[in-house]
Amino acid sequence: MSVAPNRRPWLLWTAVLAALLVAAPLVSVGTHVFSGGTGETWRHLASTVLGDYVASTLWLCAGVGLGVAALGVGSAWLVTRYEFPGRAEFEWALVLPLAMPSYVIAYVYTDFLQYIGPVQTALRAAFGWRKADYWFPDVRTLGGAALMFALVLYPYVYMLARTAFIERAGGMIEVGRSLGLSPFRAFLRLSLPMARPAIAGGVALALMETLADYGTVSYFAVQTFTTGIYRAWFSLGDRVAAAQLALVLLAFVVAVLTFERVSRGGRRYHDTTLRRLGSPRAPLSGVKAAAAVIGCVIPLVAGFLLPAGLLLRMALTDGDAQFGERFFVLARNSMLVAGTTALLAVALALLIGYAARVHRGRVTRWAHRVVGLGYALPGSVIAVGVLIPVTRLDHALAALIGELTGHTPGLLFTGSIAALVYACLVRYLTAAVQAIDEGLGRITPNMDHAARSLGLSAGQTLRRVHLPMLRGSALTAGLLVFIDVMKELPATLVMRPFNFDTLATQTYTLASDERLTEASTAALAIVGVGLVPMVLLCRSIAKGRGIGGAP
Repeated sequence: MSVAPNRRPWLLWTAVLAALLVAAPLVSVGTHVFSGGTGETWRHLASTVLGDYVASTLWLCAGVGLGVAALGVGSAWLVTRYEFPGRAEFEWALVLPLAMPSYVIAYVYTDFLQYIGPVQTALRAAFGWRKADYWFPDVRTLGGAALMFALVLYPYVYMLARTAFIERAGGMIEVGRSLGLSPFRAFLRLSLPMARPAIAGGVALALMETLADYGTVSYFAVQTFTTGIYRAWFSLGDRVAAAQLALVLLAFVVAVLTFERVSRGGRRYHDTTLRRLGSPRAPLSGVKAAAAVIGCVIPLVAGFLLPAGLLLRMALTDGDAQFGERFFVLARNSMLVAGTTALLAVALALLIGYAARVHRGRVTRWAHRVVGLGYALPGSVIAVGVLIPVTRLDHALAALIGELTGHTPGLLFTGSIAALVYACLVRYLTAAVQAIDEGLGRITPNMDHAARSLGLSAGQTLRRVHLPMLRGSALTAGLLVFIDVMKELPATLVMRPFNFDTLATQTYTLASDERLTEASTAALAIVGVGLVPMVLLCRSIAKGRGIGGAP
């Protein structure tokens, strides 16, 4: 029986169109750079601040990379290889800092550690100090920014390293111990090399989030390419210079991705033992158990419990004075953008994933790779790439309508919700595609063959067979995109319509005006929404926890 009639070309064209939409901002940035020439703004930036942008970005990436690797690998090793009080709870709770946006934790720690904050106030009261009597580190520095990123992004490394330690390290550790290796030497010589690709992947994800950030580095006055793009576009009004800076930032993204691929493609380590999940955890007691507990408590408290508690206290005591109708408008705007983007992302991801299942060829493979590029593009780069062609389209339409009607309508798409949703869709579509691909991978191809033997077309098979089986994956995909868009700041600041604020922009605006306690209400709402997928993720970790000896 021929299956050619079932291979509807509209699925293939949907995947190609989605890939083109994701690639459009990057192509727009590149073509605008080369067509716009080098202006005075770019020469001024190159001679004054470009070196600072490069140096700050490199140092920031180095600090964040070391921080997330240390916190993520250390905590993952403790909960997978040792048994100590609270280990089962730490195993899932260590993921919670992902719910805390980096710019939110930056605002919280600034208020907590500033001169009039509770820490320094308590020190002065306890020791009778005055300002000139002591030195206290300033958190609003490049090092402070790296610490903020490390505290909220280490779960990327933790989750991947934990899985690698569970699946690959058990039997090898036993062999190493039988040959006389101490636990620490076995970790360095066996477990760590085998988990290196997973660790490199987690570090790469954390670095891409760092490169995409605007709120934290802007508030801490750290000169990075993201702050430079925003300043060139809005303060200097030069979109060519903004595009040129965006292109340089993309070079850093490519470098991060290259680092991750090289780490995976170099020397390889394989676990050839049959015992992957059966190695028991080593019990700890006394000082060693206390040290393990402290090692897990520090990242959890510093990355989530302390800032969440401080946010709650500020929101309840001196929260946003405009809490009420204004706050609900902000929440409505945030949910409108996030919900619309999530629905479109899930719909496109279903079509793209199913197109790859039906049409196995170079075109669909290329489309998948291009769609995956969106997550690697910082929000500021996407915003610049979207605004340039949309602005040109608006001017062309305005001129055409003016000639036909004698009335100029102004800008139709620039600064609209549609443009903002498009930018967010380009940024986060890959998260939905990955979730749907995982769900489709669990459905045997025999289901497709059976449906086609009964006369169902590709579209009918998707609607009547696959969609009911993909409800969980679709819900996960939509939830991930929804939360990511709720936290998105750079693209929202650039693309939002006039007088259209969200919880993220409200938090940033109030914090930039040093109204940190008022910003706590909107920030707490963002964290609260982010807890939903974190709880689901924690439940999945708890169900799949444990190597031998797990309860």
